[in-house]
Amino acid sequence: MKTEIINISKSFGKKQILKDVCIESESGECVGILGTNGSGKSTLFSILTGILKSDGGDFLCDGESLFKNTKKRSELVGFVPQSTPLIEELTALDNLRLWYTKENMNYELENGVLGILGIDAFLKTKVSKMSGGMKKRLSIGCAVAHKPKILLLDEPGAALDIICRERICSYIRQFKKDGGTVLIATHDTTEFELCDKMYIIKDTKVSEYNYDGNIHHLVGRL
Repeated sequence: MKTEIINISKSFGKKQILKDVCIESESGECVGILGTNGSGKSTLFSILTGILKSDGGDFLCDGESLFKNTKKRSELVGFVPQSTPLIEELTALDNLRLWYTKENMNYELENGVLGILGIDAFLKTKVSKMSGGMKKRLSIGCAVAHKPKILLLDEPGAALDIICRERICSYIRQFKKDGGTVLIATHDTTEFELCDKMYIIKDTKVSEYNYDGNIHHLVGRL
């Protein structure tokens, strides 16, 4: 499965945020998208998921436009934003029930994504009582209930402890192994190791970047 982001552009009023952004990926790849705060990473993800409309460009999967075929986009794409779109008054279990059948949820807790993410350890905890890491893992669990082939993660490891980060990284590795495509907006160097290719968004445009482990070189590019 080939995924292509072609010439995506977006302005808000007179301020251009993205201009002719192009990114390609294949099945089993994780693509890292880097950039300073406000560079347009979240805007790009919002466009790809249909939250925002682009001023130009397209989002293709095996040559078919997911902007035009919104039904297929909803089937193929899963999105985890920086914020946690969960119902605070409900437990983890009750949030999951909104997305999973009982049978599917039990299977995933024992053998699948929910088990990898460690959600079984806090099923009866209300979202309002959860740590940031618990909320992030639960958000991912909800976002992938429909078995997407393309997963967009916006700063998944931000402000999380080592154990939570490793749970999320373990799931990304498995998602790649199963042939999925991951686009991850990140500042976390531990997540760079997951990426098969990386891009930097700067001054509205995107360029491919080969991270060599030199953080000072990266900072100079941002």
